[in-house]
Amino acid sequence: MTSNDIRPLRLTAPALSARIDADVLASTLAMLIGGGQATCKADLVRVTGLSRTTVDTGVQLLLEHEVIRHAGLRRTAGRGRSAEILELDPGCGYVLVADCGAHSAGLRVFDLRQREVASGTVDFELSDGPDSVLDAIATRFGALLAPLPHRALVAVLGLPGPVDNRSGTVVRPPLMPMWDGFPVTNTLTAALGCRVILENDVNLRALGEARAEPASAGPLLYVKVGTGIGAGIVTGGGELLHGADGSAGDIGHVKVAGADAVCVCGNRGCLEAVASASAIWRAVRGLPAATPVAAADIAHLRDLVTAGDSATLAELRAAAEWVGEVVANLVHVLNPSRVVLGGMLAAASDVLLAIVRSVVYQRALPLATRELTLGAPTLGSSSGIAGGLIAGIESALSPEAMGLRFHGTQEMERIA
Repeated sequence: MTSNDIRPLRLTAPALSARIDADVLASTLAMLIGGGQATCKADLVRVTGLSRTTVDTGVQLLLEHEVIRHAGLRRTAGRGRSAEILELDPGCGYVLVADCGAHSAGLRVFDLRQREVASGTVDFELSDGPDSVLDAIATRFGALLAPLPHRALVAVLGLPGPVDNRSGTVVRPPLMPMWDGFPVTNTLTAALGCRVILENDVNLRALGEARAEPASAGPLLYVKVGTGIGAGIVTGGGELLHGADGSAGDIGHVKVAGADAVCVCGNRGCLEAVASASAIWRAVRGLPAATPVAAADIAHLRDLVTAGDSATLAELRAAAEWVGEVVANLVHVLNPSRVVLGGMLAAASDVLLAIVRSVVYQRALPLATRELTLGAPTLGSSSGIAGGLIAGIESALSPEAMGLRFHGTQEMERIA
């Protein structure tokens, strides 16, 4: 994703109260500036409802600590004084984003203005275990950062598995068993020297899609159909729905009626066992259920789908029916305003989207679908990167981060 691929992404500012401390004030103003809702002091006063004096205090604090900077003048109508334009200071540091699939990751480095300053890729097999994969990611990020003038503030890692955000670990992931309980965030923090946020890859895609559009009236549901199957849910307020333990959206292991194939998780009849790219490849090749599928196999499958191979498309249509049934049920439960269907299979052919859309509108009740849109990602393959960028910037500009920057120099030096 380059800086021109997507429109500016919305940032969510902390809630304001009658008594606001300096860290929350600074975070709020920085988020509004970074998200494009305000570009000068007058805008900040109007958007927040705070007094001019309070806004002046917060802006001065951000300028002194080099979180924002002046970026020229904005002419006003008539003979009024030109307003000073404010923007996040690119010298404040970088946000690193790694969007990982089963076989590779796209790596990006951004400044706080959402501008890409470096990019790369790294190939691996998640099934090889966390030590080699995380070392490859850290090494590649190190090479990307080496010629740059500033340090990393935060890194966001998206992984295709059940993520425990609180502990920074992956919990019993069927496609990557050696990762269970491994201290992912602690390992990458030590390697990169900055805070690390671990998130499910589909959650990041959902967040990126939601924040690239104006605030919606209802939830957004992102369904990824690739080597595995998963979903990300964003509330009408623009926040990720993680659930009590971080497993919200793990639809790949929802049991579907009439299916009995053995899944890699050990259960039978999971959606992932009959409708994922891996399952389609096994069906095309006549392989036993749960047979491991390599990156080269998935690439070959994509080529067959793109070429319109009849046998492969027949299996894809059957898989799409399964996916459509599950999505229709989710539409009844969540009543989203938008469903996004992404992943390798959706990108390779319009067949998956067409059948899922047909099933959903046929199966779901009119009240749940009368305002529903169901389509491809507006950001294409950049959705996960965009979501990681949002998560990273909001972490870097949070009240806690502001507090460390303003007061906790020893802590900042410890993680730098």
